[in-house]
Amino acid sequence: MSEIVVFGAGGTAGSRIVTEAFDRGHRVVAAVRRPEATTYLPAGVRVVTGDATSERSVRELAPLADALVVAIGGGDRTLWPDATRALLDGLRGMPAAPRVIHVGGGATLLSPSGRRLLDEPDFPEQYRDAAEGQAEALELYRSHADGVSWTYVSPPPLEFHPGVRTGRYRTGTDSPVTDAEGRCALSYEDLAVAIIDEIENPQFLDSRFTVAY
Repeated sequence: MSEIVVFGAGGTAGSRIVTEAFDRGHRVVAAVRRPEATTYLPAGVRVVTGDATSERSVRELAPLADALVVAIGGGDRTLWPDATRALLDGLRGMPAAPRVIHVGGGATLLSPSGRRLLDEPDFPEQYRDAAEGQAEALELYRSHADGVSWTYVSPPPLEFHPGVRTGRYRTGTDSPVTDAEGRCALSYEDLAVAIIDEIENPQFLDSRFTVAY
């Protein structure tokens, strides 16, 4: 059993990660900016005020955790790199620092041309700010982690929605995982399964992986 802190626990991804971890017997701390708005989380989950972009908040919550899951969203492009810097700076040099699991973006995956999806000419402009913010976060992990253990998880770039938990998925590294029909799809519920599986049985330490059916 692990101690897992989930930043952004009130969101679409975060709430499902909390539920999956709790249902599998882990001790879970849900870190949110407004604890009073998270009454829908499982009873028994500890809900605290927490902000992944605050180095002080990271330092306060890190001693409670074997893993810090970052599942934040809803801000401008600076949100994800700001959180990454706070996490790396807050954990660097800390004895027995927890591992970071960062729920990232699918636009950083590579197209068949070898370019990132966000660099393709037909990439939708309405998603560019978030995509570039998540891309900057990934590069910070790759170049500035300095001993902090991390894993960056990319869901599918398009067909990624709330759905059902099947408990099945396939993993890849830097290119989208597609099925026989060329689809790349996943539910938020099965993303949560993949993340807790990775915490329980690490396969992608200090690297990025992607998940789809």
